[in-house]
Amino acid sequence: MKWLSDNKVEYLRVVVSNPDFTSTRYTVVKELGRGGMGVVYLAEDCELDRLVAIKVLNAHEITEERRNRMVREAQIIARLEHPGIVPVHDVGTLPDGRIFYAMKYVRGSRLDEYASQSASLRDRLRKFQAACDAVAFAHAHGVIHRDLKPQNIMIGSFGEVLVLDWGVAKILSDTDDAIEGTVIGTRNYMSPEQARGEIEQLDERADVYSLGAMLAFLLADQPKVSKAAQAICSKAMAQTKESRYSSASELSADVARLLDAEPVSAYRENAVEKVSRWVSKNRFLVLLVLAYLLMRIFFIFTTRP
Repeated sequence: MKWLSDNKVEYLRVVVSNPDFTSTRYTVVKELGRGGMGVVYLAEDCELDRLVAIKVLNAHEITEERRNRMVREAQIIARLEHPGIVPVHDVGTLPDGRIFYAMKYVRGSRLDEYASQSASLRDRLRKFQAACDAVAFAHAHGVIHRDLKPQNIMIGSFGEVLVLDWGVAKILSDTDDAIEGTVIGTRNYMSPEQARGEIEQLDERADVYSLGAMLAFLLADQPKVSKAAQAICSKAMAQTKESRYSSASELSADVARLLDAEPVSAYRENAVEKVSRWVSKNRFLVLLVLAYLLMRIFFIFTTRP
């Protein structure tokens, strides 16, 4: 008997696991990434002559439950029509029974990669605020993400911000979800109630915690972070959900105030801080007044007899 080499075995494994798109309008170009439930490929839509991203259920996970979850994921994304959420174009079934769905192909970098490219703090906060707004839109439509992290936020080539990977998202009105006690999310970004497996207790404030953890990540390498920014992080990441921002939109509003040098709800300023913030916000006016005063003083001293 002739044994196959490890390289040949690996080649056969890849061939078998590769999806067969011959009966569809798509031609696979290359693999983009792998997740817990599926693989994402770059593919060409031969009918519309454009590139798309296609997520395909893993070959070894073709169960009715997994198939239903993949379809449900596509349906959740399809109902969230927002500039900050990647749109779904198509959904279907391959000859081997695997579910797939095609979505817009986004060129760009993940938020963690973007932050490592020396983006300014102000720019990071603007991108973070855009992510908050997309999440708030999902919440308004009864959907929580449950796995928000920098790796699931994409910054497009034109600076657009998109929230990705809704594979473990939950429709709040849906009682048919994971079994209570199941831990869903990513370590260091999941809320305490998620880490405890309290599935039935999760609401929008679980995503608020994850957003707070993302904000902490964006601030971690900054040399000087204001007390107001730190307070926003602390409130978003409060251990009890009752102590957090009640919504992603409320968190976004506080970040907007921070960017506009306005007082934030998460932090009570003292008198010195209020004056300092006002001076910083009205720097041009202050410089103008100082210039006028200096001119007056100069005029007074130069016109004395």
